[in-house]
Amino acid sequence: MSPTFRPRERRIQKFKTGRDAAYALRPDVPIYGFRPEVLKADARAFVENFSGKTAYAVKTNGEEFVLKALAEAGITCFDVASPGEFEAVRAVSPDAEMLYMHPVKAQSDIRLALEKYGIRVLSLDHEDEIAKILRIVRAGDLDPSEITLYVRLQTKGHAAYELSKKFGAAPAHAVELLQRLDRIGFKTGLCFHVGSQMDDAEAYQRALASADWVRSRAGVPLAGIDVGGGFPAEYGHDPRRKKPDFPTLPELMGQIRTDIDDYGFSDLPQIAEPGRVIVARSLSVIVRVLLKKGQRLYINDGIWSSLSDSWTGKITLPARFLPDPSRKRRTGNPEKLVPFKVCGATCDSVDILSRPFWLPETVDTGDWIEIGHIGAYSLALRTRFNGFYPDTFVEVETPFDEEAGLESFASLETMAD
Repeated sequence: MSPTFRPRERRIQKFKTGRDAAYALRPDVPIYGFRPEVLKADARAFVENFSGKTAYAVKTNGEEFVLKALAEAGITCFDVASPGEFEAVRAVSPDAEMLYMHPVKAQSDIRLALEKYGIRVLSLDHEDEIAKILRIVRAGDLDPSEITLYVRLQTKGHAAYELSKKFGAAPAHAVELLQRLDRIGFKTGLCFHVGSQMDDAEAYQRALASADWVRSRAGVPLAGIDVGGGFPAEYGHDPRRKKPDFPTLPELMGQIRTDIDDYGFSDLPQIAEPGRVIVARSLSVIVRVLLKKGQRLYINDGIWSSLSDSWTGKITLPARFLPDPSRKRRTGNPEKLVPFKVCGATCDSVDILSRPFWLPETVDTGDWIEIGHIGAYSLALRTRFNGFYPDTFVEVETPFDEEAGLESFASLETMAD
């Protein structure tokens, strides 16, 4: 049996800024600041810049209120990877299209996808996956010509997360898979995923070149090309260093359109699976300093909760210092920024962020820090380790990067003990 998804009813307080929320609530637990209008604007921006179908990647952030806001913004297609995600989408958008793009699936999950949820687009990268799908199709007397199976290709590129270490067929293998699927009677397509937070714009061009090679040798009609995800989101950077040179969304989409035209895929239906670029800016987390110990700060969040993505992906998060207004005396120079090593709330020694936060020297126990742009892979990856599980939300009107007082930042530099 698949787990039952039940949307959580939340009574969310609303504030103009994250600072207002911190000072009004004086929270002693992490507080998430959700910015629905930012989410909707970023979703619409992607749809406007991409010439094909936009399928939001639910794995990035599958919270009920996030999916609901996306549906309100006009997102009608979702990239799903499990029965839990099938149900989450159905709960907020009963008529939405779902694409089951996880290449390796349980037999029972394939049955649910095809029979209960009516999913008709799936991906794979191995002949055993064809056998699993075919068993369900024949047992249910389904017409294979109504099902489109995308063969996932291996890719190479430089990204925060490399996504071809587990998935993707080599080009020659992909040719064989396409031909086999065509003989059975399935519709076929090609897909790839260049990685998450891609900083190499040419990775899409190389993947499309590989797809063109496969198509020319397979000799079967294609029902579509799926360029996957990887579209980078905006984060912070150390102002003492050169700002990372990520392409803007219009620049990246323009290059992908050119590459699609150059390789002759423009006459095919196109799909993209954005996640991070849509949802990252819509959430922040307000954390409290539990203890200041020299140049270490112990906060009530960490790598096992909201900040694992910044740890594993070495992502530089923007941050805002929120000094406790009730503290009348402070030591140090408020104009001097100091690199503090940040330790999480759990009792293990692994829970230390890989990059320091540069904060005013006057930061102290009891102050707050609002960490921005954590909408992607934060809520989805938090755990209940040590019994800590942040789950308190407020709604914030002002975009994080438009509030006054961006007084600190998470540094690109690592800091020795």
